[in-house]
Amino acid sequence: MIETPGHTFGHVALHFPDRDAIIVGDALVTHDPYTGRTGPRVVPGAATANVPQARASLVALREVSAATLLPGHGDVWTSGLDDAVTLALRAG
Repeated sequence: MIETPGHTFGHVALHFPDRDAIIVGDALVTHDPYTGRTGPRVVPGAATANVPQARASLVALREVSAATLLPGHGDVWTSGLDDAVTLALRAG
């Protein structure tokens, strides 16, 4: 379990190294349910308790490695956690 506060204050991600996967929930989504935009991103501020903290949690996720990312909204991401975090941080 990796603490990923920001979307909610008690948010966590679940890492399964034996499966090379991580469930990130709403720490990082691949479909924004509010704007319809796709690709890795943080849920907008209106639905995130603390956006700076959410972005900091993305950086913390880089401490683990996973090829498959399972977000709370959107398609499964299979291009690696590090790439997803980079794209989410760029998306703002």
